[in-house]
Amino acid sequence: MELIVPRLALYLLFVFSTTCHEAAHALAAKRGGDDTAYQHGVVTLDTLPHIVRSPFGMVVLPLIGVFTMGYPLGFASVPYDPHWGKRYPLRQALMSLCGPLANFTLALVSILILRVLIATDVFHLYGTGMRVGFVYLSEGVAQNSPLGALAFLLSHLFTLNLILGAFNLVPLPPLDGSGVLEGLSPRIVGSAYDYLREIPAHGILGWLVASQLFAYADGPLNRVIVLALGF
Repeated sequence: MELIVPRLALYLLFVFSTTCHEAAHALAAKRGGDDTAYQHGVVTLDTLPHIVRSPFGMVVLPLIGVFTMGYPLGFASVPYDPHWGKRYPLRQALMSLCGPLANFTLALVSILILRVLIATDVFHLYGTGMRVGFVYLSEGVAQNSPLGALAFLLSHLFTLNLILGAFNLVPLPPLDGSGVLEGLSPRIVGSAYDYLREIPAHGILGWLVASQLFAYADGPLNRVIVLALGF
């Protein structure tokens, strides 16, 4: 039970973060003139439409990840009109960028709250008390207390969204970085991506390559945490 509760909390953080990511895509597309996502009911922060659209990526895969590797890995998507994207490449680039921007916004909000709590001595950067995430609880504060839960949620909300935002900016289909790059340079990059998309299971290939790149992300991630907390 001690392991199940925090892992389920991580899964719920993933669902929340991914829902914000996909809703940002959908809203940007609608504002840019493509109502496809709106007609499918995914311009919303309600998690259910996103789960119904991507049950394997939003439920099965992240739950397997969180109970086997200790961290959720998954995916989701929102529909859009590719002809709209070809007609308005800069709007497509903005739509693709809005998902990672939503993740970075969540990471920024969580780290700002943590910094306020550290400045008011609710949490500490260093200490002899219990460490939760990357902050320390005050002496006598239990890990399973409300403050301990808050430290866990905020620290993991930060790291999870930092990873999701950066991972999705890798410029390989089906990740958002490819949509950004294609929108900024539709003639040169777009034709190359069109050729790449003809390869069977190109989406799985992109995920595998990007995952290998992120095997080296621990060091840079730790440096970002250090800078964000003001060590």
